[in-house]
Amino acid sequence: MIFEQPRSPLRLVERERPTAGPGQALIRVRACGVCRTDLHLLDGEVAVPAPPRILGHQIVGTIEAIGAESPTAPAGEETAAELALGARVGVPWLGFTCGSCRYCRSGRENLCPQARFTGRDIDGGFADWTVADLRYCFPIPAGFSDIQAAPLLCAGLIGYRALRFCEGAHRIGLYGFGASAHILAQVIRHQQREVFAFTRAGDREAQELARSLGADWVGSSEQAPPVELEAAIIFAPLGPLMTSALRVIAPGGAVVSAGIHMSDIPSFPYSLLWMERSLRSVANLTRRDGHELLALAPQVPIKTHVSTYPLERVNEALDELRGGRLTGAAVVTIA
Repeated sequence: MIFEQPRSPLRLVERERPTAGPGQALIRVRACGVCRTDLHLLDGEVAVPAPPRILGHQIVGTIEAIGAESPTAPAGEETAAELALGARVGVPWLGFTCGSCRYCRSGRENLCPQARFTGRDIDGGFADWTVADLRYCFPIPAGFSDIQAAPLLCAGLIGYRALRFCEGAHRIGLYGFGASAHILAQVIRHQQREVFAFTRAGDREAQELARSLGADWVGSSEQAPPVELEAAIIFAPLGPLMTSALRVIAPGGAVVSAGIHMSDIPSFPYSLLWMERSLRSVANLTRRDGHELLALAPQVPIKTHVSTYPLERVNEALDELRGGRLTGAAVVTIA
């Protein structure tokens, strides 16, 4: 299913099977999660540099072939020999980094200026086959089906990274209780911290999901929780939620935006930010995030709530996501 231009449906085409180059794996795709980032790409809110492109960056599949080891791979990086044929792997949004810039050398590869992204710069997982850099292939834990694992590759990872910036916070608000929040809520409860779930007014299905996952309080984004929060993570791409969260954050608390795109944040009085409150964003992910979350997932254990769609109906999944009609995560299955 290829992207050709913004605001046009993805189109079903037949292509030759790709081949794995140096340091790459050819992957038979089994499932691919549908992410709000896919919607931002489709709607022209985030640019696709060189269409046509295959979207999809929450890929679960099996390695069917491995290319030759890259002679330019940085020392100490994973090589083709470390991932075997037949291995079940996940491929996330971050698909390539240079390995040598100051960001890569300091553990911040998510900020690499030469980074390339799966489903935007590199063909992704809305297809039978894809090719991925072996350095950015993560082994999938046993006990997770392909469908259950797919949302962990972005919805789970971006939430987990955002949680890093809530260190020390016990009462954490999650604004926009969708694919990411329903995974992260389980992690937060596993860590014996409190979850405050904020949804659209009247979204009973999302609120019931939050309650079923053990949220300590559930309400609409317009409501104030019964106590001050120590951190909040914003998943919905709505700038005004940043200031809404600031209003209910205790001194020293953090408000973290987990999205790649957000509408404008309205002006607000300095008094909301004073007392060492902070606003910050999260960009992409690192391999450390991936390995840590996938090791943690069986311990929680994380259970993803999923609606499935065959590949040729991915446009329906994107429309459901755009209209706010999805509860949990959407996953495309590949026959």
